[in-house]
Amino acid sequence: MEEFSGGTASQFFSNFVAFLRKCLFYILSVGPVPTHIAFIMDGNRRYAKKQNLDGGAGHRIGFLALTSMLKYCYELGVRYVTIYAFSIDNFKRSPEEVQSLMDLMQEKIERLIEKESIVNRYGVRVYFIGNLKLLTEPVRFAAERAMLATAKNSKAILSICVAYTSTNEILHGVQKACEGKWDEISVLIASGAAYGLTKLAGSEQDEREQLIKVTDIEKNMHMAFAPEPDIIIRTSGETRLSNFLLWQSAHCYLYSPSVLWPEFGFRHFLWAILNFQRNQFYIDKRKKRS
Repeated sequence: MEEFSGGTASQFFSNFVAFLRKCLFYILSVGPVPTHIAFIMDGNRRYAKKQNLDGGAGHRIGFLALTSMLKYCYELGVRYVTIYAFSIDNFKRSPEEVQSLMDLMQEKIERLIEKESIVNRYGVRVYFIGNLKLLTEPVRFAAERAMLATAKNSKAILSICVAYTSTNEILHGVQKACEGKWDEISVLIASGAAYGLTKLAGSEQDEREQLIKVTDIEKNMHMAFAPEPDIIIRTSGETRLSNFLLWQSAHCYLYSPSVLWPEFGFRHFLWAILNFQRNQFYIDKRKKRS
C-alpha cells in the first residue's frame, strides 16, 4: 500500500510539474516564439571530470539533458531544433574515445526508432546532417534507418549534425551549385578559349560574375530545408560557434550560460527564451538592414 501511495504521489507531482510548465509556456507564447533553436552541447567531458566520472558517463548524462530540452522545445511550439552532436574535428581525438562515442551514438540513434521515443511522441522528423561517409558503418546505417522511420512525421524537425563543420557544408553547397550550372560554365569556358581568353566585354563579364548566386549556394546547403536559427545556445560559457552554422547564424541570438551541458536545465531554457524575446525587435531590425 505504501509503495502504491508513493508511486501515486510521484505521478501526481510529475503531472503537477507538467501543468506548471504548460502554464509558463502559455505565458511565453504571448511573445515571439522562436521557430528554430540550435544547441552546441559543450561540457560533457568537463562535467564527467568535475563529478569524478569516466568520460562516457558525461555524454550519457548529456543525452538525458538533450531529451529534456527537446521536450521543452516541442511543448513550447519550436518547430526546428538542431544539435551539434559530433564535429569532423572530433575525429582527431584518440581512437578509443572516438569509437566509444560512435558506439554511444549508435545506441541513442536506435532508440529514436522505438515506438515510444520522444520523436515519435511529438511527431518529429529526424535528419542527420554532415559528411555521413566519415561515420562508422553501423552508425551510418542506424542514421539512415532513423531518417526513414521518421520520414512521415511532420509536426517538427530535429537536425542532428554529425561529422559536420560549417566550412564543409559551405564547400558542399558551392560544389553542388557549380555542378548544377556546369553546362553554362562550360559554355563560358569554351567562349573564352575561342577568343584566346581575352578580356570579356562588360555585359559578358557581368553574366559570368552572376552565374553562381548566393541563392544557388543556399539551396544546396545541407540545412537548406530549415530556416535560419533564431537562437544558438552554447553551454559552458563559451561564445564561439566552433564552425557550426556559420552561414546561417548572421542574425541569430547567441545565449551562452556558464553551466556545462549536463547541468543545463529548465530555468536556463526559460532565460534563453526570455532574452530572445527581449532582443527580438533589435534582431529583426538588423535583418531588415542587411
